[in-house]
Amino acid sequence: MSATTFAPPVVETHGSTDPTAPLVVLLHGRGSNEHDIVGLAAHLPVGPAYAAVRAPIAEAGGFAWFANRGIGRPVADSLRSTMDWFRSWLDGVAPDGRPVVLVGFSGGAAFAGGLVLDDPARYAGAAILYGTLPFDAGLATEPGRLANLPVFVAQGDGDHVIPRELLDRTWSYLLSESGAPTVALRQPGGHQLTAEAVHQLGDWLLHRIAFVDHRTATPAGPRTDVAWPTLPGGVLPERRGERPRVSWTIPQQQETQNAPAELQERLFDQVRQLSGVEVGPSRISVPGARGFTLREGSPDEQAFLVPQVGEFAHLHPAYDGSLHVVLPTDLAADVSTRGWGRPHMWAGTRLSPGFMLIHGPRDDDELAVVLGIVAASHAYATGTLA
Repeated sequence: MSATTFAPPVVETHGSTDPTAPLVVLLHGRGSNEHDIVGLAAHLPVGPAYAAVRAPIAEAGGFAWFANRGIGRPVADSLRSTMDWFRSWLDGVAPDGRPVVLVGFSGGAAFAGGLVLDDPARYAGAAILYGTLPFDAGLATEPGRLANLPVFVAQGDGDHVIPRELLDRTWSYLLSESGAPTVALRQPGGHQLTAEAVHQLGDWLLHRIAFVDHRTATPAGPRTDVAWPTLPGGVLPERRGERPRVSWTIPQQQETQNAPAELQERLFDQVRQLSGVEVGPSRISVPGARGFTLREGSPDEQAFLVPQVGEFAHLHPAYDGSLHVVLPTDLAADVSTRGWGRPHMWAGTRLSPGFMLIHGPRDDDELAVVLGIVAASHAYATGTLA
């Protein structure tokens, strides 16, 4: 089945008619249609153009985005065909340079997930609402695949439509291995949008659209040509073992595999010796976090956690032992890919796109690597990163 099998999409629009305005594409659930989801636009921020697109496959009195081999499990060839069809339409209405955010519900969430996994650099963000990513459908899901792509995910604890295994796998991947800065909402309830989910979606979308309106959007996806001038051989090694558990709510904290207190103090002492660094209470973190600041640094505000005071990194209290730093986005993506940390959930929306949590070191070898990562953050903040 090829993309030309399908007729041009039926689209219902809302909001801005400016052909250069950010475009938010609304993708309905299985057996539904564009009329059922376009009303969501009235509850989302004013400014973008909204387009509710009808899926191309007629099914059960409505429409579907792909043939299924089980709920939430797309047939790979079918998904490929409809994604190619969608991209033909999208590239016509949103040429390169026009930001596109996908918002998908249920089956539309799986379709949105397929689109961003297939080509993460094409999109400025994605909302995965009460659905699963299309795992095992021929799409890449390696670590760091969605690095620098802000994502919003919402799920209901009592959802009995999408298999729990797929919901949990989606949750885990987005909040850890994917590298996506992910704002997450999990509530009691089933397979339907709640008022709170719509409110938080609107808030996330408002900040993401404002960010891309004032800055060039960071290309998303993994990096293959990253060089670390602060690490031996210019290479960040793979971190050993499973990734630690990190909280998905504010404040972002490392909850397992915490650094021994002695290593935390050695880390603190060595970072404070970097050129021009001053120490004091963090201006953005939890009580007890120790901030690293510069009196003079790069004019680029995105190189700092708190630009107003020159804070480029901080070390969390002893019960945690992780750090927050800011890195250039290619290095940040490499950190996610190789397991040394993950983005802050507000990176690329309210905060710098390179705002990262770095896991605390468990031994001397890891201490050396973490110091190299912090040294890169320091070089970025001082404007001396090669």
